[in-house]
Amino acid sequence: MFHTLELMRDNRVATVTLNRPDVRNAFNETTIAELTQAFGVLGADDSIRAIVLAANGVAFCAGADLNWMKKMADYTYDENLADAGQLATMLHTIYSCPKPVVAKVQGDCYAGGMGLVAACDIVVSVDSAHFCLSEVKLGLIPATISPYVIKAMGENAARRYFLTAERFSAAEAHRIGFAHEVVAAEMLDAKVAELVKALVSNSPNAVRQAKTLVREVGGRAITAELIAGTVQEIAQIRASDEGREGVRSFLEKRKPDWLN
Repeated sequence: MFHTLELMRDNRVATVTLNRPDVRNAFNETTIAELTQAFGVLGADDSIRAIVLAANGVAFCAGADLNWMKKMADYTYDENLADAGQLATMLHTIYSCPKPVVAKVQGDCYAGGMGLVAACDIVVSVDSAHFCLSEVKLGLIPATISPYVIKAMGENAARRYFLTAERFSAAEAHRIGFAHEVVAAEMLDAKVAELVKALVSNSPNAVRQAKTLVREVGGRAITAELIAGTVQEIAQIRASDEGREGVRSFLEKRKPDWLN
């Protein structure tokens, strides 16, 4: 039972929805704990092939809840360390989830909300949404979310938006690579459904391994060690049950077992 989220399972797809529209889905310690729990459970659920992270209301996520921030203002260093550690755990749980995660951004996304989105694998945004890394306006920095946001938008864009705290458009988010797709509001559901259909049609094991492959190979120098590792990985997956079934079904012009 969640207090700040809604969780829905439909066939092979789970949708986790931020459900605090009255505060623009700003998160607090409860939201962080519940997101960590939800993605941990769904990641281990073999019946789930893909996860959508969505939100109710006009905003996707406004970052940290004001009441939570008021409490943090009086925290000691050690209390802040523990609190930030919980946020870091939540972000990494989403990022490392073995199931592909699609962010469905239906409205504005600020500060820590950008960390949530950046931890997802695929980002679809409405064209009316705005984004902002507003931390420096408050004398803070986007430290805990930075590994994911910098991976998503690139170091060059991060230099600008971490420092200026400018509000930028969905079109700009797409230009810098933070959002994969930007669509009109009436097309958001259809575009997310299209991507999810593609995800659940593919080999579950191959999708999981491909997600890991991107994390492990991205940014690394092409060395003999890296090449040897990729050779081992393709050999292993070719010999796997789903790898053999996928090739056989293709040659036999039939659906693979995972679609049955």
